[in-house]
Amino acid sequence: MLLFAIVPFVLLKSGAFADDDFPLEEGVLVLGDDNFQAAVDANPFMLVEFYAPWCGHCKSLAPEYAKAATALAEDDSAVKLAKVDTTIHKKLGEKFEIRGFPTLKFFKNGVPQEYSGGRTADGIIEWVEKKSGPAAKTLVSKDEANAFVEAHKVVVIGFFKDLEADEAVAFSTAADLNENVKFGITTNEEVFELFEVKDKAAAVILFKKFDEGKNVLEGEITEESIATFVAANYLPLVVPFTTETAPMIFQGTIKSHLLVFVSTKDEEHDAIVEEATKVAKDMRGEILFVTVDTDVKDNMKVVEFFGIEETEIPTFRLTATSPNDMLKYKPENTDISEINLRTFIDLFKAGELKPHLKSQDLPEDWDAQHVKVLVGSNFAEVALDTTKDVLVKFYAPWCGHCKTLAPIWDELGEAFKDNDKIVIAKMDMTVNELENVEVSGFPTIKMFMAGTNKEVDYDGGRTLKDLVKFLTPEETEKPAEAEDDEDEPTVDVKDEL
Repeated sequence: MLLFAIVPFVLLKSGAFADDDFPLEEGVLVLGDDNFQAAVDANPFMLVEFYAPWCGHCKSLAPEYAKAATALAEDDSAVKLAKVDTTIHKKLGEKFEIRGFPTLKFFKNGVPQEYSGGRTADGIIEWVEKKSGPAAKTLVSKDEANAFVEAHKVVVIGFFKDLEADEAVAFSTAADLNENVKFGITTNEEVFELFEVKDKAAAVILFKKFDEGKNVLEGEITEESIATFVAANYLPLVVPFTTETAPMIFQGTIKSHLLVFVSTKDEEHDAIVEEATKVAKDMRGEILFVTVDTDVKDNMKVVEFFGIEETEIPTFRLTATSPNDMLKYKPENTDISEINLRTFIDLFKAGELKPHLKSQDLPEDWDAQHVKVLVGSNFAEVALDTTKDVLVKFYAPWCGHCKTLAPIWDELGEAFKDNDKIVIAKMDMTVNELENVEVSGFPTIKMFMAGTNKEVDYDGGRTLKDLVKFLTPEETEKPAEAEDDEDEPTVDVKDEL
């Protein structure tokens, strides 16, 4: 889903590469099949964006990415930013299992890891500097410790008499694994006194420029306890949703979120946030509270994702996220008051709420064409008809691969229009949701078998011939010499997220 124009690549034939040997575009290394490994070998720290030129998200990221690359270069940073057009260099996309755009991976001494930072220049720089530097900054004086706290919105400082102690080692390990917060470490007694750490051989304190101002880790100091402590306290009690906070919210360790949708221009905005804050204090570390400003254009995508109409705002939703799914819960009473929020959360914890599933209205002409239109309300009736095999394309209107597949899918519907045992259907998953069908990318194709309703994922080719053969294998088997070699339209099998 992201970036800009297709870039020409320069073939480099020498066995050794210097930084100047790699093509640059706005400060970003331009990599492909021929020079990718050389760039990885030459740079101990490199962030790589795998993109597609047509992707809207990639285009939005491009100027911020270039700005970050330029700033890092001006500071003589060891970190390099690079990009790969995976529509050209497909082997690299396959090697690194790129399933959506843009995908960013950080290569540290040749080992790739997922990027989970922000999508602004500052967010990118902060993330890569943390990943490429020491896990925790050594604070050797009061002045240095004070400056460290003042320079950042959130910091965590470990106070240790002995850096070889188990607690200090656990602190350094937790710091290395955390990608959102700056960590400092000290053995200086004056720094202990400055922050009122008394009669302790070890302590961990989180300092922040919001809410209570600081939090002290109570109990045993372990890698796990530090990670849990930081996750529960490094964000505000009620977090404003932005491009910067989105990864921290949805990729964080707290998997349940209560989202309040309200315009900042609403005269009740501050009162609504105050009510949410009262409840958030008691849910710290368990449920993360988030406000979504419905005046921000980009935030309307979130509003649409939850199927919220403009007339419903202000309102709220609760989510529970698993590795493969996000369950959404819609309140019957949308009053954003402390008592109503607490009641709703209590019902959620007790398992008494049913997930809310989006469904668009059933079109009057859903059955008029050879490809049947499915929505939430008619899915079971059509797709789970045990008298027929039903092949369903789950798609998103903005998905490039889906657009390419669309005319082939129409031809497939035409091919089986007179077959009363096979149904060809499609379902727009941006406006519909299903409780028991997992769709992780677009397009996803599934067969629901006659007789048993067994769900079969289709992962074959996406030509008309491939699809027809899948549906009627007994009728399409031919001797090799009889096969028609005429080219057919095809669709790249890499799905979009």
